[in-house]
Amino acid sequence: MRVVKLFGRRPRRNDAARLGPRRDSSAAVNRVDLEELTPELLPYLGQAAYLQLVTFETLSRAVATAPSIASKEAMSRCAALSLAKHHGLTAEVVRKGAQPGSTMQPYVAAIDHYARVTAGADWYETLVTSYVTAGLLDDFSRQLAGGLPSDASERIVALLSGDDGHELIVAELRAAIEANPRLASRLALWGRRLVGDTLLVARSALAAHSHPDEARLEPVFTELIAAHTRRMDALGLTA
Repeated sequence: MRVVKLFGRRPRRNDAARLGPRRDSSAAVNRVDLEELTPELLPYLGQAAYLQLVTFETLSRAVATAPSIASKEAMSRCAALSLAKHHGLTAEVVRKGAQPGSTMQPYVAAIDHYARVTAGADWYETLVTSYVTAGLLDDFSRQLAGGLPSDASERIVALLSGDDGHELIVAELRAAIEANPRLASRLALWGRRLVGDTLLVARSALAAHSHPDEARLEPVFTELIAAHTRRMDALGLTA
């Protein structure tokens, strides 16, 4: 599996990007502070903005392939919310006197590759892709934003904490699973595949110069996985 490099950091050996083995939760761990590993503002904004744009594209495909007008309407609302986040992040780029296009461009190839390998085979998998990947990466991006300059950090965290429309995706998927219970096992399996790819993306985003050990990083990823588990529970699926 190719590891996608985000946030302008140098490539790392594949074994450095793997999540470490689980450790005894009762052991004292000096947890790493992600704020120590936050990229510079413009690289952060370029990649975060492009990730939101790709989420918008994924949801736009869901609009195009939705099985009903009501579903098209629901997915169009989700797409609009993601596009609003994208515009909010590009406004921060402009605030810094840079151009959004050129700021995002260095990260397009890597993020497009990630989007291709996480694309769903049908409408249902596309919705799960948007729900799982956007949820995990937004959680991670909010944590990284804590290390940005304080004024920008406050605006970005507020922006990424805004309505994501996920309750609409949950409603669509729960209705589909209720109508066809055989979907549940396939979508649960797809969700588990997405988590692996997405956590590797998150892991590769950390600052290479700090080289935090896996024991200190594990609590960060444990929190991300816990939030993901709650999202899958909302679908009635096993994470």
